[in-house]
Amino acid sequence: MKVLVTGYTGQLGFDVVRELKSRNIECIGTTRNEFSLTDTEKMKSFVRKYKPDVIIHCAAYTAVDKAEDEVDICRAVNTDATKHLAEVCKEIDAKMIYISTDYVFPGNGEAFYEPEDKKAPQNVYGQTKLDGELAVQEILDKYFIVRISWVFGSNGKNFIKTMLNLAKNHDKLTVVNDQIGSPTYTVDLAKLLCDMALSDKYGVYHATNEGICSWYDFACEIFKQAGIKINVEPVPSTAFPTKAIRPHNSRMSKKCLDEAGFNRLPAWQDALVRYLQELNM
Repeated sequence: MKVLVTGYTGQLGFDVVRELKSRNIECIGTTRNEFSLTDTEKMKSFVRKYKPDVIIHCAAYTAVDKAEDEVDICRAVNTDATKHLAEVCKEIDAKMIYISTDYVFPGNGEAFYEPEDKKAPQNVYGQTKLDGELAVQEILDKYFIVRISWVFGSNGKNFIKTMLNLAKNHDKLTVVNDQIGSPTYTVDLAKLLCDMALSDKYGVYHATNEGICSWYDFACEIFKQAGIKINVEPVPSTAFPTKAIRPHNSRMSKKCLDEAGFNRLPAWQDALVRYLQELNM
């Protein structure tokens, strides 16, 4: 089997390639040097030449607030490029794994979203990712759509690194406590994506580490595990106005994994222990 992974320099793409190699699966991780997602012909030509059996599409425009001003660029990357990748997957009869987001949902209430629940993105980023989902579903039969949230990995920026850096120069931090979701460790997610790539259990899935928390809870656990003494104060989202609306409810049901026979990811606290070890904390 040959696998092409987009977004190799990102948090998830990096760990997906690392996991594939650990399983001795032939793979290539692409960056903008190989092809730009907005250069359709170059992208399709590269894929046709490599002829992968699976494309794991990790690359995305993820600057959520910036996307409110850069609508066209965000759409070109998250929607149009995904559509073109799906087209070339169809052409060469390859499976596609498309990484999506909790932001496709309205983000209200307290219920756990099921994959088929009503979609109502509250920002540009979420809408472009949903439109990418729809394009994949319209073009392909052999696809996995995997919605994730609150991602952290070794290769890139994330909430954990931000908290640890802020703690170096502050003795008090304020963190929002009214946005509830689940962190996702890219090392754990990469294993699941590789399992999916080896299967034909196509469909839409939710995949985060087990358990829920607020960003405030997450921050407190980070400092507890890292052995850092710092005063963390919970505040509402209104204390940190952002250009793009953030969901208050990012709870996503993982029953879909159980039904397909895939293993759920470990608890987010366990993932945090291993991640801090990876960072040599």
